[in-house]
Amino acid sequence: MAARTSQSTRRTRPVTASASSSAPRLTHPERVLLRNPLITKEGLADFYRSIADFILPGLVNRPLMLLRCPQGAGGECFFQKHATRGFPSSVRRIEDRSSRQSWMYIAGLEGLMGLVQMNALEYHVWQTTVTDLERSDRVVIDLDPGAGVPWKGMVTAAHALRARLAGLKLECFVRTSGGKGLHVVVPVRPPARWDAARAFARSLAEDLARAHPQQYVAVAAKAQRRGRIYLDYLRNGRGATAVCSYSVRNRPGAPIATPLAWDELPRVRAADQFRYDNIRKRLARLGADPWDGIDRVSQTLPRLDS
Repeated sequence: MAARTSQSTRRTRPVTASASSSAPRLTHPERVLLRNPLITKEGLADFYRSIADFILPGLVNRPLMLLRCPQGAGGECFFQKHATRGFPSSVRRIEDRSSRQSWMYIAGLEGLMGLVQMNALEYHVWQTTVTDLERSDRVVIDLDPGAGVPWKGMVTAAHALRARLAGLKLECFVRTSGGKGLHVVVPVRPPARWDAARAFARSLAEDLARAHPQQYVAVAAKAQRRGRIYLDYLRNGRGATAVCSYSVRNRPGAPIATPLAWDELPRVRAADQFRYDNIRKRLARLGADPWDGIDRVSQTLPRLDS
């Protein structure tokens, strides 16, 4: 296995100042996309510009699935994977020969503003880049709490996964989902084929569930989740997505999917602790992304026997 980059090595990265030179013109900038807190289309554009240095590394050049709210908070919201008529040219397309479909992605800030122009509130990404649709460069395990699971149990689960991965000589990263849970993310470089990535994620989840059946479950049936944490490994199939770091979530309070340093996880109180109204203060205080260096980690997935 190749040498791994230390997660503790961080490069200071200032929050990007608001700039509009590369942004397409917003139509209906006053449109309300979220009511709690009140976020207009223009406000969302300003927000994403202000955190561009943080959100863009995990967003650019990855096939996307968007949560769009074309009529704003009072209208229907829906998920969309394909760019349709009316999308600006800054939202690019890539032809997928395997599926004979065309996926959308962005290459920078102009593309991000194009997503806002299309009233896209949430951004979900494949675990690969458009340079190689046949291989995964990240494995994501979504820790999804069932009814009655305390937050302390979520923190324990994340650390249990980290310990299991450390035993396999794999470095991993953690973030709040902005929903109810946590994501544990394993960078893979060079990337692995989809079947290998999914098999690894499944074996990892099932091994932990077998070892601690009262705490964890690796099956999707909701009836089995009460009082236990679902270790969702299904984010790792070809075309599957997970929320992008620093994306707003369409939930009360506008929580943000937020990367964490492992040493700060015990001090986090909930998956929705970091929000639209407080995330910029956090980033200004940190100066650097806790995941800085994730794309420089060199490690390969071992084969696990189920």
